Amino acid sequence: MSNHSNIANPAPLGLLGFGMTTILLNLHNAGFIPLSIVIISMGFALGGAAQIIAGIMEFKKNNTFGATAFTAYGFFWWSLIIIWIKPFPGIEAADPISMGFYLGLWCLFSGFMFIGTLKHNRATQVVFGSLTVLFLLLAAANFTGIESIHTAAGYVGIFCGLSAFYSAVGQILNQEYGKTILPL
Repeated sequence: MSNHSNIANPAPLGLLGFGMTTILLNLHNAGFIPLSIVIISMGFALGGAAQIIAGIMEFKKNNTFGATAFTAYGFFWWSLIIIWIKPFPGIEAADPISMGFYLGLWCLFSGFMFIGTLKHNRATQVVFGSLTVLFLLLAAANFTGIESIHTAAGYVGIFCGLSAFYSAVGQILNQEYGKTILPL
């Protein structure tokens, strides 16, 4: 039985979903735009659904790393949206300490995933390394209430999102042209 798959590479879709949504949310975290339906919609559609679809496709390709990453982060976006919109009457809204632990767990997961990227290309290492720092800063901002840490996290998040966007576009262009257009 062959491991060869005839489905397209789902990573660019997942990376675009992650990257574009991360840029948009962190434009808010850095203080450039308000938290609005624009971010929530992007989080639901591209951050959540597109990454979950990419993750399922990675399972089909027998790529445990990609399947775990895209599916988990897709559901991260959906869980974050649920936290923001508070659809369950009678359930308390998230407090900063709870959010600190929530974001801290995502930092821990991202840190272990970063270790996995040490077998991957440099672009993937940059995405997961900066994502780990992003979650660390967001957790610290929630635990301490220091707004400047939250703002710094926003700038790290913009960089992280741009790095994922670059990786996605690089994979697409390199495959389309059959040569390295954007080094990864």
